[in-house]
Amino acid sequence: MAFYKEHYEVVIIGGGLAGMACALQLQLKGVKDILILEKHNLPGGLATSYVRDGIEIEATLHEMMSIGSKKDRLKVGAFFDEAGVSIDWLKVPEAYRFIQTTDGIDITLHAGFGRMSMEIDAQYPGWGKKVLEFMDLCNTVYDSMNTLSVTPMSKVQMLLQHPEFVKTAGYTAQEVMATFGFPKEVEEILTPYWIYVGNPMSTLPFTIYAFLMADYFRGGSYVCRGFSHEMSMKMQARVEENGAQFELRQEVDKILVRDGRVYGVRTKRGDEIHADYVVSGAYPNKVYTQMIEPLSEVPEGAVKHVNGRRLSVCPVSVMMVLEGTPEQLGIKDYNIFSGNTMDTDEIWKDLHTTGPYRFLTSICLNLANPGCTPEGYTQFSITTLPLVDGFLDLKESEYFDFKRRLADQMISEYEQTTGVHLREHIVEIEVETPVTVSHYVGAWKGSIYGYSHSIDDHAVARLQMKEEDHFIEGLEFAGAHAISGNGMGPAVTNGRAAAKAILEDLERRDKAAQKEAKGGADR
Repeated sequence: MAFYKEHYEVVIIGGGLAGMACALQLQLKGVKDILILEKHNLPGGLATSYVRDGIEIEATLHEMMSIGSKKDRLKVGAFFDEAGVSIDWLKVPEAYRFIQTTDGIDITLHAGFGRMSMEIDAQYPGWGKKVLEFMDLCNTVYDSMNTLSVTPMSKVQMLLQHPEFVKTAGYTAQEVMATFGFPKEVEEILTPYWIYVGNPMSTLPFTIYAFLMADYFRGGSYVCRGFSHEMSMKMQARVEENGAQFELRQEVDKILVRDGRVYGVRTKRGDEIHADYVVSGAYPNKVYTQMIEPLSEVPEGAVKHVNGRRLSVCPVSVMMVLEGTPEQLGIKDYNIFSGNTMDTDEIWKDLHTTGPYRFLTSICLNLANPGCTPEGYTQFSITTLPLVDGFLDLKESEYFDFKRRLADQMISEYEQTTGVHLREHIVEIEVETPVTVSHYVGAWKGSIYGYSHSIDDHAVARLQMKEEDHFIEGLEFAGAHAISGNGMGPAVTNGRAAAKAILEDLERRDKAAQKEAKGGADR
């Protein structure tokens, strides 16, 4: 019996969250003939964990957005429920603690627009009401984006039905925030999440910033009791229960194209598999320069398209297991954003280098997931998100010494800021860089957040340009590099968007076939 069938309706390259979300969405709409090819021996890509000395350690997930409570599910949480993927979600205790040492700012914010605005008002009296107005605007934009992503409408309809979205769409986060007249300290308190979307506030579209703020503060953030790998394993189980074929250790080498349309893939071991549609988890940069066969089928516009886009931020993370409980160690916060400045333009300059970095986020997983380590231990990480630029000239012979110096600097920075001492309690430590990501999952130049959001290239602009940016028929992209951009929640959304594009094409082709058949009968 052959390992593969001769033909599938859909082949998905990559068994990460986006690829599996694409399969689940297709299955919900009746498309069952699906093959998923994953080059590693486990599903999930970056949604994974690893084991050191018998302790399972979360590899990437700090917090999952767009989940919501059981009573108020947001879109990703609702999708998992609809698809029958039951995940044990644990709510993160606070949004973040923010420490800015130069100006003496130290404040903790929790989910809920009213609650966080009151917490700011308690330290900066008289500004809570204005903060609530600002968060209401973010929430309005958030609702508009969710509507417009699935409901096409004219510019006039958008203006009439989503006026706040239209009015703010062409402005940066810094420009919109300035209209509220906040004092510098309040602006800084509302800024930390900027790091997750890879642009300073002066160039970050308000639309993207607003979506991020509303999503995190509206329903809070969540982690999986079984680490992010719980998502991966349960999604794989569900797509297979629904009839998809899921193959591990099967790397795709080529995407086969004829006359402007895909007709299959070829694996590295030489299997040629035909399909009507191909969904790629690989970045367009790699697909259009290395994977399309023959390369003559790549339109000139596709190469210009990827060359005109800028990669977003990459991870540098010091991941530790500490001896002692959080209480014994003096760790009281799940998530701390800290630094000596919140001038995001200055921080942005630092992030183009290999450090030292002045804006860090620390995570104590036990405070959201108490059972994540054996009793008496703590799982702790310190992360920053630079661009890959500074790592491109790093020599192999220098790499391990560089990682040690970087980890030392980041640990020292955390200890000086919080007064909590980590070094003498470390029993396991790993340092993750863009090189790590590139090596283990093959992400283009170690990028985990896709393409940077800018005024002329962000989720809304990409949605409007979807048809113009579609270069090969039957080929869709699903991953951090697709329309919605970065993070695990958006990866799920991107997978669903790829499925939607396939379903729409199937509907168009079916209507065309019916029309042709009717015309033949009339003749």
